[in-house]
Amino acid sequence: MLTIRELRKYFPVKSGFGTSRQHVKAVDGVSLEIQAGETFGLVGESGCGKSTLGYCVLRLIEPTSGEIFFQGQDILQLNSAEMRRLRREIQMIFQDPASSLDPRMTVRQILEEPFVIHKLYSKRERSDRVEELLEAVGMEKQSGSKYPHQFSGGQRQRIGIARALALHPKLIVADEPVSALDVSIQAQIVNLMQDLQVRFGLTYLFVSHGLPVVEYISDRIGVMYLGRLVETGLSAEICRRPLHPYTQLLLASVPSPDPGRRQEMKIPAGEIPSPLDPPAGCRFHTRCPHAMDRCRVEEPRELRVSETRRVWCHLVEESAGGLAAEKS
Repeated sequence: MLTIRELRKYFPVKSGFGTSRQHVKAVDGVSLEIQAGETFGLVGESGCGKSTLGYCVLRLIEPTSGEIFFQGQDILQLNSAEMRRLRREIQMIFQDPASSLDPRMTVRQILEEPFVIHKLYSKRERSDRVEELLEAVGMEKQSGSKYPHQFSGGQRQRIGIARALALHPKLIVADEPVSALDVSIQAQIVNLMQDLQVRFGLTYLFVSHGLPVVEYISDRIGVMYLGRLVETGLSAEICRRPLHPYTQLLLASVPSPDPGRRQEMKIPAGEIPSPLDPPAGCRFHTRCPHAMDRCRVEEPRELRVSETRRVWCHLVEESAGGLAAEKS
């Protein structure tokens, strides 16, 4: 469904004289594939570049370099008219439903807008289609006459999901769709997205910083740190046996809901390095408890642990080499 190769997005930082001498390396050489019908969860700390990658997929932000193929078609080679037609098949659910819905428009107008832009259906058919969308996301038909501010956060996100479904897309990029919601509402929205995926045959790129949510909804997970992937694999593989030290610390920092299980929070030491000047070698070595001399100077290469598992880590590479030597 989606193939990304060596994607980069650098944001220029202008000096006081208007010249660009430095760049924020938000996404720096990410490659991944998403199969039709699956949910790929992209997880990492705030500022790691996961949302920027999602925006690049829809070309809401133009990538600096790299390739993005949707069903074999190179998205970055399309002109504006071709890209508009393609957006019927790729839609987005935004993080904050309060700011992504026009407060001056009723829900009916918001949901009809995609049909108007793409010149689909008659006026009567549009009205019927709006009611179908509201029903699909668990909203009453009468909701169409109201404005976004008259709904709760969870209801607004349901409206945002309905808008994303309007044009029958094949791929939906969900940019932290539940992070602004209460925990109980998060579960409702995640379950709704799973039901809609089965009903409409959707494929998700699910962006989040919450590992428990990503583990629940995703078939596969990619872990990002400072603009790069550090580990990818099946959801069960990543969450039950994380290989990269960063993934291990992310999982260890998730609090347990059981009050009887008291545990010490394991948080990576130090601050995240600046994406303006990322460290040489492994980008995580400044915070890694297992950093070696090699980590400080040599960039990790991709290591295929299995058919479904990839990791970028010298420690894992040396451990795998030792095991291979013992077996031989």
